[in-house]
Amino acid sequence: MTASAAVLAAIPHRPPFLFVNEIIEIGPKRIVAQSQADPDADFFRGHYPGEPVMPGVLLCECCFQAGALLIAHGVGKVQASQGIPVLTRIADARFKHIVRPGDTLIAEVTMDDELDGAYFLTGRLSANERHALRVTFACMLAPRQESPR
Repeated sequence: MTASAAVLAAIPHRPPFLFVNEIIEIGPKRIVAQSQADPDADFFRGHYPGEPVMPGVLLCECCFQAGALLIAHGVGKVQASQGIPVLTRIADARFKHIVRPGDTLIAEVTMDDELDGAYFLTGRLSANERHALRVTFACMLAPRQESPR
């Protein structure tokens, strides 16, 4: 599954580190995004060989990227020129279900609060309609680095 133009235009992530392919639904304080646990991803070869499991940190990354999309599209129409979304806090990650190669992932992220440019969010991830993760996190926009000349 390739990423949609809307995803690529909104966040700086690119393959092989892009874990959101499509925006399913978006509102001012909530986004639902979809991805696929690519069976050909390199991490599956070494993370439990013979019994491949998607690493929990990458499940969290799915939610973090969906949160970046929510900030870019849903919260005051943040422009890419205003900065890049960076993670500033992770709290209370709870893993409930193993994600395997080929699973369809749905990330639902809600905006809990915004304070002085810091965004506080809650992410929920399901794999094949089974609850896999809940995580709270915060991020903010960091200044873009100037290109070397």
